[in-house]
Amino acid sequence: QVQLVESGGGLVQPGGSLRLSCAASGSIFSINNMGWYRQAPGKQRELVAGISSGGSTNYVDSVKGRFTISRDNAKNTVYLQMNSLKPEDTAVYYCHAEILFHTGTSWVDYWGQGTQVTVSS
Repeated sequence: QVQLVESGGGLVQPGGSLRLSCAASGSIFSINNMGWYRQAPGKQRELVAGISSGGSTNYVDSVKGRFTISRDNAKNTVYLQMNSLKPEDTAVYYCHAEILFHTGTSWVDYWGQGTQVTVSS
């Protein structure tokens, strides 16, 4: 069974920084795309940043230049470095990964438990 465990959320002032981590564990053969999504109260969940198995990245326009997604394939971990945080970044952030099990034949979507990021003065 695969688990995605997130950490790094918290309360930060505008202009501050946080780094989120998400580590996958279990009977993993390979991980394809990984990403971070967020959901603010009253809003739909949106893709914030994604990273492919080869390291290609993409970001929602609102975080470009401020957030950086990265991954450590040896540790099955994805990170989101968030700088110059704004109040509108406040949301629950969810890790996502496409995982192939040793016994599997196709990618399976997995989600982390969510971690709260609050940006407030």
